[in-house]
Amino acid sequence: MADEEMVIFIRTFDLLTWLLPASENFPRAYRHSFTQRTLDAAFDLRERLEEANARKGSARLAQLRLADEALSKLRVYLRLAERWQWLSPGQYQHVAHMVAEIGRMLGGWIKQTSGA
Repeated sequence: MADEEMVIFIRTFDLLTWLLPASENFPRAYRHSFTQRTLDAAFDLRERLEEANARKGSARLAQLRLADEALSKLRVYLRLAERWQWLSPGQYQHVAHMVAEIGRMLGGWIKQTSGA
C-alpha cells in the first residue's frame, strides 16, 4: 500500500460519517433491531476491509468476500429504509451512489486479488 490512504478507506469513512447521523432519524422503536443491523453492516464492511489490507493472498481474498457480504446486507437495509420513508429519495440517492462507488472499488480489489 502506498503512503496515502487507499480511496476505498476514505469512501467507507465518508459513508459512516453520513450514515451515523442519518440513522438517528430512524424510528426509535427500531433502534435496537433495524438501525443496529444497518450500522453493524456498515462497520463490518469497514472492519473487513481493514483486515483484508493487513493480509495477503487467500486470507485477503476471504476478508474481501466478507466485506462484499456486509456491503450486500447494507444495500438491502438502505433500500428498506427508503421504502419505509426513513430516508428521503434524495438521501437514498446520495447513499446509494456512495455504496455503488464502494462496490466498484471492492469488486476491483477482489478481481485483482483473485487474479481473475
